[in-house]
Amino acid sequence: MNKPLVLQALPLLPWLEERLHALYAVTRLPAAGAERDAFLAERGADFGALVTSAAHGASNALIDALPNVKVISSFGVGLDQIDTAHAAARGIAVGYTPDVLNDCVADLAFGLLLDIARRLSEGDRYVRAGQWTAKPSVAFPLGVKVSGAKLGIVGLGRIGRTIAQRSQGFDMPVRYHSRRPLADVPWAHEPSLVDLARWADFLVVITAGGAETRHLVNAQVLDALGPQGFLVNVSRGTVIDEAALLRALQDKRIGGAALDVFEHEPRVPPEFFTLDNVVLVPHIASATVQTRQAMAQRVLDNLDAFVAGQPLPSAVPA
Repeated sequence: MNKPLVLQALPLLPWLEERLHALYAVTRLPAAGAERDAFLAERGADFGALVTSAAHGASNALIDALPNVKVISSFGVGLDQIDTAHAAARGIAVGYTPDVLNDCVADLAFGLLLDIARRLSEGDRYVRAGQWTAKPSVAFPLGVKVSGAKLGIVGLGRIGRTIAQRSQGFDMPVRYHSRRPLADVPWAHEPSLVDLARWADFLVVITAGGAETRHLVNAQVLDALGPQGFLVNVSRGTVIDEAALLRALQDKRIGGAALDVFEHEPRVPPEFFTLDNVVLVPHIASATVQTRQAMAQRVLDNLDAFVAGQPLPSAVPA
């Protein structure tokens, strides 16, 4: 089987780009606009494979402009930007990069949890601004103890389970919310997200994005979490009603929030920047050298398997 021509939808890690170009005939998709439209009209039928990312995805319009594409290999685990049902109807296999990033996302979730609870970023700003020396008699605000606190997890997939396992080192009781209870886990299922938020000291969001979970964490959930509760989001920004969260933080109706993702990233509402009860990081949950290398390798593995006529190592379930 001849190796297909590969269309690259966006810039990728240099190592991955080098390997792709060494193994395949790769063409970069032009930016949106007239140039892209003309390119797809002229050359869309040339390509047998598309490489993209979870954040960038592949619209149905793009997929339909590539009539001979038979495989999409995506860098990341999110599938909310790829209509996998539409791809399946076209007979297109979709590969992604699960499992290899579980540990790093779980690590960051706990890093954010510790940060917002123990006021680490706030303390860093306090020292850098010279406030410690300027006001030595004024005590820095107290944080909240993490060990033994109640952990609620929204979504108990691969990463959610890893987060729950991490919590054992902190002696945290765990409950989770998902569409249905899981038979093979020791943690209690909570059918109501509002009830889970009311129970939890920390609510960690790690559910899938997309239309079904848009604004799943809304004002009602935030009010249930309450002024002693903390929210951590390492899933997708759309899962949280960002405007409702901002109001809850401003009014101190929740204790605080730590966010790796945002509803319209990279744009973050500037009102967040003035608040000390929120930690903001730029979507870095999987951003370690080791994990990004493993993700890049999985993108190649999925492509290579398809070309060899073998099942994709990490195929989206049909």
